[in-house]
Amino acid sequence: MISNQILQNTIEGLKAITRIDICVMDTEGKALASTINNADEYENAVLAFVDSPADSQVLQGYQFFKVFDEHQLEYVILVKGDSDDVYMVGKIASFQIQNLLVAYKERYDKDNFIKNLLLDNLLLVDIYNRAKKLHIETDVRRVVFIIETKNEKDTNALETVRGLFSTKTKDFITAVDEKNIILVKEVKQNENYEDLTKTAKVILDMLNTEAMTKVHVAFGTIVNEIKDVSRSYKEAKMALDVGKIFYSGRNVVAYSNLGIGRLIYQLPMPLCKMFIREIFDGKSPDDFDEETLTTINKFFENSLNVSETSRQLYIHRNTLVYRLDKLQKSTNLDLRVFEDAITFKIALMVVKYMKYMESMEY
Repeated sequence: MISNQILQNTIEGLKAITRIDICVMDTEGKALASTINNADEYENAVLAFVDSPADSQVLQGYQFFKVFDEHQLEYVILVKGDSDDVYMVGKIASFQIQNLLVAYKERYDKDNFIKNLLLDNLLLVDIYNRAKKLHIETDVRRVVFIIETKNEKDTNALETVRGLFSTKTKDFITAVDEKNIILVKEVKQNENYEDLTKTAKVILDMLNTEAMTKVHVAFGTIVNEIKDVSRSYKEAKMALDVGKIFYSGRNVVAYSNLGIGRLIYQLPMPLCKMFIREIFDGKSPDDFDEETLTTINKFFENSLNVSETSRQLYIHRNTLVYRLDKLQKSTNLDLRVFEDAITFKIALMVVKYMKYMESMEY
């Protein structure tokens, strides 16, 4: 159903051009949009016109028109003016609203189809049959972006995204929950993941400046068939979650760049707990003091380079060596040895994952 505001804008525009008063009413005689002050007085006339077989008729000095949606009567239009063009204006208004009905219905049908496609609610044969009916190409390269907004039902953010991509007929913008805006975007043959990252940053910048809202953007891998769009959506969802756990400093996260975080995210909790017990002998990285944790993180940031780490920490090289020796004694892991460093890094990531999962349970 078309919103009353859209109907009002349509008839206001026609009045501005023709200087003829127009009123759109429902089949029960209630005014939905009007440039007429006393439209309610014509309720009985509208009801009589609804029951008549005529598609247009003159009643009480007004020209009445019916607007159908697939043979179902949806609206009655009243038109009055001093001009001889009243009938023509009424026909134009009917035609405009009829086109709006078609456009909104097609948009709703496409939106409904995309939602069910993302959520895997369609059989394979239904995907291709419905795509054909809705004139949606099935063999276009596509990728799914998820834009997570800070506030629920952020209409400003949604309209900004629509403004960016609505002109592209092969792109679709929808939502399946309160906080996430979903963009199913066409990917040209010459576009790659670097280009998709640039697109994500454009979305991020536009929402920060125009909608004044902080968002996170994640996207999946490029798919070549419409049936695989749901896979790209699941990947984008995982990228959003994994990004929150392991890459909290990033506002744009690509599934293809998740690295080892993607593997850890799929580990069962009992296995994680067992791994941490074995590595830290019943202890937790939370037991390390702030100085030790800072040293560890900086050492990893500098790819296990002792000289560069000590320089950035503003400490003597021997002081850093002393801290690493002390850590080795308490954990039996020497971070200067590549294999031990990998084990320690994975353990820290597993602990982050466990904390995130525990917070989600509450």
